[in-house]
Order: sequence, then structure tokens, then C-alpha cells
Amino acid sequence: MTKGLIFDIRRYAVHDGPGIRTAVFFKGCPMRCAWCHNPEGILPRPQQMTRERMINGRKKQVEETVGEWMESKEIIDLLIKDRVFYEESGGGVTFTGGEPLARPGFLMDLLKLSKKHGLHTAVDTSGYAPADVFMQVAGHTDMLLFDLKTTDNAKHLSYTGVDEKIILQNLLSLREDGPELIVRIPVIPGFNDQLSEMVSLRDMLFKIHAPLLRVDLLPYHKWGRHKYEALQMKPPGEFQSVDEQMALPEIMKVFSDAGFSVKKGG
Repeated sequence: MTKGLIFDIRRYAVHDGPGIRTAVFFKGCPMRCAWCHNPEGILPRPQQMTRERMINGRKKQVEETVGEWMESKEIIDLLIKDRVFYEESGGGVTFTGGEPLARPGFLMDLLKLSKKHGLHTAVDTSGYAPADVFMQVAGHTDMLLFDLKTTDNAKHLSYTGVDEKIILQNLLSLREDGPELIVRIPVIPGFNDQLSEMVSLRDMLFKIHAPLLRVDLLPYHKWGRHKYEALQMKPPGEFQSVDEQMALPEIMKVFSDAGFSVKKGG
């Protein structure tokens, strides 16, 4: 059995793939997205985090360690306890992060064990990984939740710290007989909320060969900013929240008018 660094396991998740699911959060990500709301998933090592807890009716600052090394079998033993909920709802397990493809051996072990126990699997990924790693994972999961941010490589590099070419190549390498696909697009004001950006992303979707089930539009929010201070990490620049009433209907229309199933949120 292999070990991996996990920073959270959330049961009864309903926004990380179909049905009721358990989301397993890998710690460690090669990207530095300027809007990241899970900074505790960035560094590939345990961290101290200051959290506010209610203790005996009073709020207190508590130091906690974020990130635990866990064996794959230990995680699977937790997952199969909720098998009845997965079966009744058409759910399963989602491996997310951080970036799960950053620990491919551990991820593959979990995918194979999940399949051995009959669990539906999804992998939530940025797609930033060597092509052989990406295709190996794609060949062992039922679904990919693929984050797509822009088709402008210079902008992608500036706002995430990594080249986008490998991401798009991995996305376009998927085939009809591969895993089901949901493309997730974060809608970030001042970064990609212009209609021209969304048209470019829509046109990229026409090139996909994989069975594309849906496009999820994820409006930017500021909920995770307090975590940076709690982790003693420098927060990124702040974006404005998306004016959903004004922006999202027009953006959704870009995709729906082209025949794509589109949804707000995951």
C-alpha cells in the first residue's frame, strides 16, 4: 500500500460529481492560481493553521496541523462505509485537491482499490501533469472533472504560474472510449469573464473527443481568503465577486446556444 498527504475528507459531498460522494483532498499543487480558495492544499507538506473554534461556549484560537499522511487502504476503508449512499444516489468518490495528479502512484492505488470495491470514481484535476501520467489516470477513472481557465497561454502563465500547453494537449488527448468528462470553468472578474474569453473556451470544447457531459461555470468568491492568514501565507491579489445577475446569464448563453449542457456551480 502507498501513502499520500491528505488535508480533508468530506462525506456527503454533492458538488464534486454525480450523486452523493466522498471528496478526498490531496495536499500539494504545482499551480499557484491567483484566485485559489483552498490554500491549505497548495504546499506538499503538513502545515500549522490557526482556526477559531467554540470551546465551552467560547470562541478560541486553536493551532491545528493541516495535512496527514494516510495509507490508501486506510482511505478505502473509510470510503466503503458509505457505499449504500453511493449506490442509492448514483454517487461515489472524488479525488481532488490540491492536485491529485501530483501524486500519481498514490492516486492510481486509490483508483484501483476503489474499482475493486465497485465504487464510481471521479478525479478533479487542472490537467497539469505529464501526458503519460494523465492518460494512465484517465484510463482508470470513470469521470474527469477538468478545470479549464483560459485559452490564452501568456495569461494562464501569469495568473497560475504554469504553461497551459500541456493542459490543453492532455484535454484533447482524451478519446470517445475514455472517462466521462465535465469541464469546470472558474469565472474570474478581470481574468476571463469577458464574453470573448468565453467564446474562445467554447470553441476549444468543440475540439474535445471525450464524452463531454456538461460545462460547469464556477463564479469567483472570496470565502477562502481568511485561510491565508491562518496559514501564515501571503494572500494573492483580490478579485471582485462575479455579478451573477448581470454576467452569468450571458456567459451561460455562450455555451447553451452552442448546444452544450451548462450549469452554474459544480
